[in-house]
Amino acid sequence: MIPIQTVQTGQLTMQYFRFGSGSRTMVILPGLSVQSVMGSADAVAAAYDCFAAEYTVYLFDRRSDLPAKYSLADMAEDTAAAMQALGLADTCLFGASQGGMMALLIAARHRELVKCMVLGSSAARINEHSALFLKKLRRAARRGDRHALVHCFAEAAYSEGFYAQYRAAFDRMAEAVTDEEIRRFLIIAGGSAADLTGELAAVQCPTLVLGAGKDRVLGDKAAPELAELLHAELYVYPEGSHTAYDEEPDYKARILAFFQANS
Repeated sequence: MIPIQTVQTGQLTMQYFRFGSGSRTMVILPGLSVQSVMGSADAVAAAYDCFAAEYTVYLFDRRSDLPAKYSLADMAEDTAAAMQALGLADTCLFGASQGGMMALLIAARHRELVKCMVLGSSAARINEHSALFLKKLRRAARRGDRHALVHCFAEAAYSEGFYAQYRAAFDRMAEAVTDEEIRRFLIIAGGSAADLTGELAAVQCPTLVLGAGKDRVLGDKAAPELAELLHAELYVYPEGSHTAYDEEPDYKARILAFFQANS
């Protein structure tokens, strides 16, 4: 079982877990979720097992003691502080969705922390697709409607086939969502509305952008726009969903090959 650990600085407390035994360091920043990914540490380690021999992999949660308002920049700065507290530097950074936007800010503002970077299903700014998606999620969360929140999230993020196959599992997930998780979700989702285009010129590390042609959260133009603004490599899964990072069988291998070539 992967243990959940805690890092503390003078300003914050943050949970994380790590796995692998390699000499290189990889950091994963997950996207917005209804429940913390800390509860899925073993599943994440299994999914990213191909990195374990070459990398020691860290995955960070959002801070434990959330303020009432918590911007994307706050999330990025807190994660950078946690990385620094653990002595991490020159990492291979993978950010998914909202985690990708955090990764952009870390790479722009703390270059010593990032050797190279992969951004999955992410964007330089909140667009019409993602703004509408967030509005629906926050409306359901404010009502305390766990089932609407989980199913709205899952139906948009996953492919139609995946959602249909695991619909009963999403029902069970909704039943388990707590009031505290809804409170945290509302705060973290509220920090997503950001435009990072003014920060991108400061990103100097080699970057790969991975997009999805059937991304119902961001639409199909967000990844190409991000890659163009960064002058980064781009690969799009034509039939991929927003959660291509979970569904596409070669996704992790593609990340690994990029990291190996650039670190």
